[in-house]
Amino acid sequence: MNPAWLDLPVRSALPALRRALDERGVAVLAAPPGTGKTTLVPLALAGLLDDGAAPRRVLVAEPRRLAVRAASRRMAWLLGEQSGGRVGHTVRGERTVGPRTVVEVVTTGVLLQRLQRDQELPGVDAVLLDECHERHLDADTALAFLLDVRAALRPELRLLCASATSDTAAWADLLGDAHGPAEVVEAHGTAHPVEIRWAPPARAVRPPQGTRTDPALLEHVAGVVRRALAEQDGDLLCFLPGVGEIARVSALLGPLAGTDVLHLHGQAAAAVQDAALSAGERRRVILATSVAESSLTVPGVRIVVDCGLAREPRTDHARGLAGLVTVRASLAAGRQRAGRAGREAPGVAYRCWAEVEDARAPRFPAPEIALADLTPFALQTACWGDPDAHTLALPDPPPAGAMAAARRTLAALGAVVPDDGRVTERGRRLARTGLHPRLARALLDGAPAVGARRAAEIVALLSEEPPRALGDDLVAVWRSVRGGGGGSDPYAGRWREETRRLRAHVDTPVTALADAASAGLLAALAKPVRVARAREAAATREPGAAAAYLMASGTAADTAAGSPLSGAHWLAIAVADRPAGAASARVRRAVIIDESTALQAAAHLLTTRDEVHWATPPGSRRGDLAARRVRSLGALELDAVPLPSPDPALVRAALLEGLAREGVGDVLRWSEHATSLRARLAFLHHALGDPWPDVGDRALLEGAEQWLEPELGRARRRAHLERIDTAAALQRLLPWAGGQAGRLDELAPERITVPSGSRVRVDYSDQRPVLAVKLQELFGWSAAPALAGGRVPLTIQLLSPAGRPAAVTGDLASFWREGYRAVRADLRGRYPRHPWPEDPTTAEPTRRLNPRR
Repeated sequence: MNPAWLDLPVRSALPALRRALDERGVAVLAAPPGTGKTTLVPLALAGLLDDGAAPRRVLVAEPRRLAVRAASRRMAWLLGEQSGGRVGHTVRGERTVGPRTVVEVVTTGVLLQRLQRDQELPGVDAVLLDECHERHLDADTALAFLLDVRAALRPELRLLCASATSDTAAWADLLGDAHGPAEVVEAHGTAHPVEIRWAPPARAVRPPQGTRTDPALLEHVAGVVRRALAEQDGDLLCFLPGVGEIARVSALLGPLAGTDVLHLHGQAAAAVQDAALSAGERRRVILATSVAESSLTVPGVRIVVDCGLAREPRTDHARGLAGLVTVRASLAAGRQRAGRAGREAPGVAYRCWAEVEDARAPRFPAPEIALADLTPFALQTACWGDPDAHTLALPDPPPAGAMAAARRTLAALGAVVPDDGRVTERGRRLARTGLHPRLARALLDGAPAVGARRAAEIVALLSEEPPRALGDDLVAVWRSVRGGGGGSDPYAGRWREETRRLRAHVDTPVTALADAASAGLLAALAKPVRVARAREAAATREPGAAAAYLMASGTAADTAAGSPLSGAHWLAIAVADRPAGAASARVRRAVIIDESTALQAAAHLLTTRDEVHWATPPGSRRGDLAARRVRSLGALELDAVPLPSPDPALVRAALLEGLAREGVGDVLRWSEHATSLRARLAFLHHALGDPWPDVGDRALLEGAEQWLEPELGRARRRAHLERIDTAAALQRLLPWAGGQAGRLDELAPERITVPSGSRVRVDYSDQRPVLAVKLQELFGWSAAPALAGGRVPLTIQLLSPAGRPAAVTGDLASFWREGYRAVRADLRGRYPRHPWPEDPTTAEPTRRLNPRR
């Protein structure tokens, strides 16, 4: 046994941990990074630290492959062995264990697969779930399943949750029982002090959008790395959000004298990972993703440079797009990252942002269950026997909307029964592949058409995105990976391992289908909603220009300028993302296909529907009814034929759509009488309210089925609406039931008889009704009548003999006294043949001229 284990701080917590597990069978371990919780505790649980202790078999679940391999090697080193002896590990496609193995480190995904195969985990005495604080969905799910196993099948199974943070109350409650929460055992590390130095950019940088990070920030990070190397001793660990940013900063740094620049991420070659996790002879700059935050020890590090960003999953259920986005790292992640500088000695952490920005940062990372595509999770819970996850002891419940979307996807794949979500035999077969259910469907359904080998190869490409440098044509990427790489290309190596694993799930002969057709079919089977058709003919585009597509999901997508895909009419889009604020998604990887392949892969999206709507021809403002039978592939219209006898209900809805779009005032014909009646009703509604109806456009539209029947029910096109007698139709809105309709002419008369005997139309177009009449016809009239039962005075517009406005008054008696003389003086000379008496109140009203003398 290597004596180095005696120096690990977690050693002091082992007695309390053993006692808690002996008494309750469950416990929570809170131990900061670097204390040895990942390496020493499993050995203690297995009895490998005590001479003569009965060995127990322990499973250690880690969230990442890189952490699995590193933990296995470290524990084997403590035992003076190689991995595969008493300590081994298993990740998807790779298993290093032997007959003496008692501690096995696995990914949480592998643990879930084993639980689904045999819920009792035969032969396993204890399970340690490491890095619970990172809130990975597989880890949360595995914990819930293990609690079920302890409650129903194996109460003796020991279960330990290990966290690098002290916020352990939720885990203690989950693991608790009738006796209360599980015991929390704390191990206090010997972390050395870490000085925080704030190093914000000199000028503002743009916030991240999607997976894009402002190049100005990366240039600044590279500058901070150079500064830190000059100011401090020791190795440097730089945190960046993803592989692309690591490559960019590495290029900006260039060769550094006496210093090795290493890349540490899940896609790095094993040799590079080993070099990053082992002390070297030369000084090192290690550019890492969040994999280095807590679950790995990187020896020799005295300096941390933190860019302050992280990647989180996001799912756009409406558009069928899922992927990673770059976000501000949480405060907890910032503490974890800075702590890496103080593992072995005092250190310094450079933070590439202003201290004030921490006020806007989240305290903890968001749990993956709140953000991710839940289709794999929903299949896991369905296979477990709890389709809705209602009885599972999860730290956070799954969002209802995301869970419903996942259930719909699984039902479409035939993985669950649509009504109750119970898993089908096909669903169990999909789950056994360990793939996302959509990819599993492509593997199982595509293999008979393309052959087992090609199906496995293509799905392996789809399960882990190849390097972007290989281009956006999936067929070209496939040929490149299949034909080269040897053992030097880490991606090609992982692809071959995954291909071998997937071959075990299908057994079909080779077919004569071409590579391009095979790749297209598999990509379309995996993501049928991403089958896409060009929105314009290739001949209309400039050579080399980007091409616009519409996916079956209804989402627009564009290829890059110069892409070999841009000339295609149909695409099967394997990878796409949608930058924040962008109108269209970006096609990252796709295959050119034909329409028959699209129809074969997305057959469940093929629909035929009768479509009746109000259509307005280009350049016209007058729409009309359009009825056709449409065949569609999701949102993609394939063809349409006229529909001679559409459903009357659809016709009615379309006519109402036309009225709403163009307005009742434009579609319907309004005679002078109808316009007058509508104005009178509007006046009474404004002046008196109920029971007089609102006859504004919106009210008439909302009540169209009341006042336009039965004419609306008989109409089949615009011309039929235009022939409706709107005056007669409006009569249906009058308050007949209460008897008020009979008072319409009394309250709002259409015409008023003036002293000359003329019947003059009242203008109700304004809120105050107006009577426009020649002045001579009103002689002797002392007051005009008030309308609406005496509530609204009538406005009089006095006209000259030529019919032009001469004066306006709401008080006729006052006008005769005060205004008439001025009007008389102004008009008398121009109209000498008309009477202009001195006293209009006693003069005889007339429509005639004075007789000639």
